[in-house]
Amino acid sequence: MKKNNVFRKIYIVLLLSIMYVPIALVIIYSFNASRLTSMWTGFSLNWYRELFRDRAMFEALVNSLVLATASSLSAAVIGTMGAVGMAFKKNSEKHKPVPGRIRGIMEYLSILPIMTPEIIMGMILLSFFTLLRFPLGMFTLILAHTSFCIPYIYLLVKARLAGLDSSLLEAARNMGAGSWRAFRDVLLPLLMPAIISGILLSFAMSFDDVIISIFVTGPHTNTLPIRIFTQIRTGVTPRTNALCSLLFVITIILCIMSAAVSRIDFRKSKIK
Repeated sequence: MKKNNVFRKIYIVLLLSIMYVPIALVIIYSFNASRLTSMWTGFSLNWYRELFRDRAMFEALVNSLVLATASSLSAAVIGTMGAVGMAFKKNSEKHKPVPGRIRGIMEYLSILPIMTPEIIMGMILLSFFTLLRFPLGMFTLILAHTSFCIPYIYLLVKARLAGLDSSLLEAARNMGAGSWRAFRDVLLPLLMPAIISGILLSFAMSFDDVIISIFVTGPHTNTLPIRIFTQIRTGVTPRTNALCSLLFVITIILCIMSAAVSRIDFRKSKIK
């Protein structure tokens, strides 16, 4: 038993080292006074000053934030409605489950975007937008990112619905609540933790995407991952390390906010 505990601790230490030592090195070298990332010459905040003076970088950051927010919220609405619609089919008297064969086909089609390689997905979306004569830019980026963010929302809400009792909606209807009020006051608060988790996951996936964005972006629309990708082709600079360090800190803040939101009880609303 003691040997197993020792090997377990060694395994955990190695795993955490592989995961976080590179991140720690990026943060440390973002304060390097030298332009060369392979040589430490002293502590300096110069690269952070240069980063904050780079208007093009912050324009790309704003574009990425707008894109990730719009696509994750749009995917949340579509994915939630899809999961609820597949779980319950409204009848004249009550909600009945969708037949298993139809549900299986629709679920497979719903998760297909995240199973398809990104380069194939990007080529398909580019061909689709070109066929429809859509000008490439922020609009096509939002459409493309929404399409691959929907499965994340759908799967999380579907998993949440699997653990809920369908009689809750029937009880709300028997108490005089309409379909919309039963969904708003009973089902939506129960699904809210899954929806918020899906939004955060979709936001991260959209904010981080490079391959699909390269295919569907326009000549005057630049996102932060694309700009970083084009910069590191000529070499990693301490300014890039500074940007990555700030994004890592923002990610930690978002994780803390997500943990705080997950503790909120969304079931306070009641049918009067």
